[in-house]
Amino acid sequence: MDLLAAGTVVPAHPLALDADRRLDERRQRALTRYYLAAGAGGVAVAVHTTQFEIREPQIGLLRPVLELASEVIEQEAGRPVVRIAGACGYTAQAVAEAELAAELGYDAVLLSPAVPGADEAGLLDRARAVGEVLPVIGFYLQEAVGGRYLSPAFWRAFTDIPSVVAVKAAPFDRYRTAEVIAAVAGADRADEVALYTGNDDAILQDLLTPYRTGAGLRWFAGGLLGQWAVWTRAAVSLLAEVRDARAGDHALTTDLLRRAPQLSEANAAVFDVRGAFRGCIAGVHQVLHRQGLLAGTWCLNPDERLSPGQAAEIDRVAAAYPWLTDDAFVAEHLDDWLR
Repeated sequence: MDLLAAGTVVPAHPLALDADRRLDERRQRALTRYYLAAGAGGVAVAVHTTQFEIREPQIGLLRPVLELASEVIEQEAGRPVVRIAGACGYTAQAVAEAELAAELGYDAVLLSPAVPGADEAGLLDRARAVGEVLPVIGFYLQEAVGGRYLSPAFWRAFTDIPSVVAVKAAPFDRYRTAEVIAAVAGADRADEVALYTGNDDAILQDLLTPYRTGAGLRWFAGGLLGQWAVWTRAAVSLLAEVRDARAGDHALTTDLLRRAPQLSEANAAVFDVRGAFRGCIAGVHQVLHRQGLLAGTWCLNPDERLSPGQAAEIDRVAAAYPWLTDDAFVAEHLDDWLR
């Protein structure tokens, strides 16, 4: 967990499908190879970007996608890489998914808070149960894609669970982001729990902000992001620049703040903000399809598709802000990753 604590780039791993909406194993492996070559310090698999439908019995892709990513990392990474598995559902399901992840060599579990009817005490009990299997990462998910409000008392109690190693803050809300940071900072185990931004709409704003709390300053260590599932090489470079800025490069800090709205604008296109996030997974696929990593933008749910005009908007931001992209890097290595 040292790498996670130090801070790194963690893409939320997409799902590669063919035109018949079946798993494309060659391209699924290629995606993992891309993230490794780009310099990502971890991958998060079986999360929202991977599509929750992989768990449905008639689809049955939870084990295959977890296994493929873990195999590629084990055989090809040649360096420490944090393997994070998403876990969903009530306690029995979440524990079973954590046990599968542990069997396949994963290091931690990212717990989805989308549990209908569960109160905060129940979510804490579930986290404790999952933590008996693997270290736990908390997830403050925005309501537009199934999240809910979770109180500061919840986050303080969650942070103090001995198995918790990180909290991903992704409410897409500045007030709630500040609130969860203060709650984590106020917990007894605050120094043992890393903060990761999941606010794809405010990545640089989060990473460049020293949050002053009663215990001193807290920074986001890194990002676990759907946005970093695309243009990942550029994201790795961006986090390196953030570290230099934090170390005292004020000119670089100003330049990063200048670019921050451009990254947010690009995320709006990829995540389909105009379409109320309906095309967010298809938008990630569209970027990877443009680069040749995916054969198309198909999702398991046929209703998950690009919104009208979304592809053109992605083209526009890619052309307007070339510093955000890594098209040349992908083109140079694509044949090798698709081997």
